[in-house]
Amino acid sequence: MSVEIIDNSPLFLEALHQRIPKALEAVGQKAEGYAKGYAPHDTGRLEGSISHATDDDTAYIGTNVDYAIYQEFGTRKMSAHPYLTPAVTNHLGEYQNIVESILKG
Repeated sequence: MSVEIIDNSPLFLEALHQRIPKALEAVGQKAEGYAKGYAPHDTGRLEGSISHATDDDTAYIGTNVDYAIYQEFGTRKMSAHPYLTPAVTNHLGEYQNIVESILKG
């Protein structure tokens, strides 16, 4: 009796690396949508400026509006109106499910 060991790890790793960008993009899109929903809607400028981007291993959400940081964290004279933090922290389980689903194929 003989045993043959077949190493499929390179194929597995290649498939995994091909799916990671798709998973990050899906999470980024979902987080962007939540952030826009949580953003203050006075003029719509902040909401409209929120976007997402990805790189090899991270999804980012943010905005380039100069007053965005004050909305998120507040000031001495204004209470915080967080929109990015809850967009991430309130939906971690959902993001995990998205990643798992895409990686499993």
